[in-house]
Amino acid sequence: MRLSAKVLAIVIFCAPVAYGAASGAISGTVKDPSGAPFKGAFVRAQNAATKISEYALSDKQGRYQLQNLPPGEYEVRAASVGFQSDPRTAVKVSVGGSASLDFALQKKVIRWRDLSGYQGKVLMPDGEGKKILARDCYACHMFQSRMAAVTRDEEGWTTAVNFMRETMHARLANHISDQDGATLISYLNSTFGADSKVPKSPADLSGYKATVRPFSEEAMAITYVEYEMPGPTRMPFSAAPDKNGKVWIPDFGRANRIGLLDPETGAIQEFMVPNQGTAGIHSVVGAPDGSAWIAEQASNKLGRWDPKTKTVTEYQDTYKPGMEGLEDGGSKHTVRVDLTGRVWASAVNSSLTMFDPKTNEFSHFPDTHSPYGLSLDPQGNIWFAEFTDGGEIGMVDAKTNKVSKWAPPTPNGWPRRIEVDKDGIVWFAEFRGGKIGRFDPKTKEFKEYALPGPSPTPYAFALDKNHDVWYSSDEMDIIGRLDPRTGHVTEYPYPHAENMMKEFFLDSQGRIWYGSPPNNTVGYFIPPAIN
Repeated sequence: MRLSAKVLAIVIFCAPVAYGAASGAISGTVKDPSGAPFKGAFVRAQNAATKISEYALSDKQGRYQLQNLPPGEYEVRAASVGFQSDPRTAVKVSVGGSASLDFALQKKVIRWRDLSGYQGKVLMPDGEGKKILARDCYACHMFQSRMAAVTRDEEGWTTAVNFMRETMHARLANHISDQDGATLISYLNSTFGADSKVPKSPADLSGYKATVRPFSEEAMAITYVEYEMPGPTRMPFSAAPDKNGKVWIPDFGRANRIGLLDPETGAIQEFMVPNQGTAGIHSVVGAPDGSAWIAEQASNKLGRWDPKTKTVTEYQDTYKPGMEGLEDGGSKHTVRVDLTGRVWASAVNSSLTMFDPKTNEFSHFPDTHSPYGLSLDPQGNIWFAEFTDGGEIGMVDAKTNKVSKWAPPTPNGWPRRIEVDKDGIVWFAEFRGGKIGRFDPKTKEFKEYALPGPSPTPYAFALDKNHDVWYSSDEMDIIGRLDPRTGHVTEYPYPHAENMMKEFFLDSQGRIWYGSPPNNTVGYFIPPAIN
């Protein structure tokens, strides 16, 4: 079925300042409460006009440097888990100029919302409700922003849980029963409720210190630039640069919007999709003809944004019989457009689909099982990773549509994201196996790299210009870089807890773009090699 509708375009205007053009800098030192140099504090400079923020880390001497700042006024502050500084406001940056600011940190209480997902899984009280959270809620967000960051009584938790069950009906109807809902309400109330007996600070628990992991000195050499979303409920799943340098943003949940960001000014233009009810927009990418293709997880639809009319046309795929309207019966996750304009979409608990815009027809590939990540190789073949027990990696031949699959050495590693390098080598992230896999299509040989840490859970995934492999850890809230030449992995801190990044995209400048849904922000980091 084909549906077409004109959609509302919402434009958020920011001051027309080009980020990084004719820039200045801010530098200085960060010290702890005793006056000693502080390593690993994030120093953030936020432009007062555009709200674009740049983050840099202090090194072991406490030194930091924020570069490529457009002229203007900034608010600058330093923070780390358990520490914060007073903000400095109206800090002026001029073209070619450099401001000097030193910060003295004060201690602050460590809250549950400051933890990583891994720490929460270790430290939160055991119980059936905790299992339900991990099984059904942590796919889209964890506990920090929507649970630990707010205080509700039992009635408030009942309202919140019922709201999520209604909003995400397509996903949760088959997974959270009324009894599960009651169990979840009771657990959240006893853990984060107004009368909770759990310590207000997880640092008061005896097991807290064992969950804190240090970062290396080389991990301080990373910079992040982030953009605020137009509203509080967008949940941006990714940020995908198009051929013109603009960035497409899928808004998950009930927002039913896609956004188009101008990285130079921070302006975001939004477009509604016609779907009634929760669309669950998981992915959006630009196509060579200037259009953009959309994957709607909750409605099992693809959508095409037309660059001329600025409207979205949706295309409904079929469901498994008896499972209409449920994600287990059909869904759309990752979307990619191949060299001929055909549109490929992954589908957890279902099969890979290909949509032909010339005929408006879907083709299904039943030999694929719960494909998640998708990538095109230099010849235009589509590669996929099967996110399930016994999941394999595979390829659909661009000319014949023949499916070929190969099993990684680690059984039940749950391959999630996959990327093909320019040299044809296939890389994939094993979410449950805690590994990065390499596959050579010519020799059919695998090689795996074990990732450090207690819960690596690699999710968002990209290859940079130097052929290094970048990933986000879903549970440890870090960004990791694997050097395939040495096997060395560097783990970098991220400015916020609960990063939950879904996809990485490399742009023409070598920057790696991401969305952080719980933090309602999109941005990019600059690999240190190109700093």
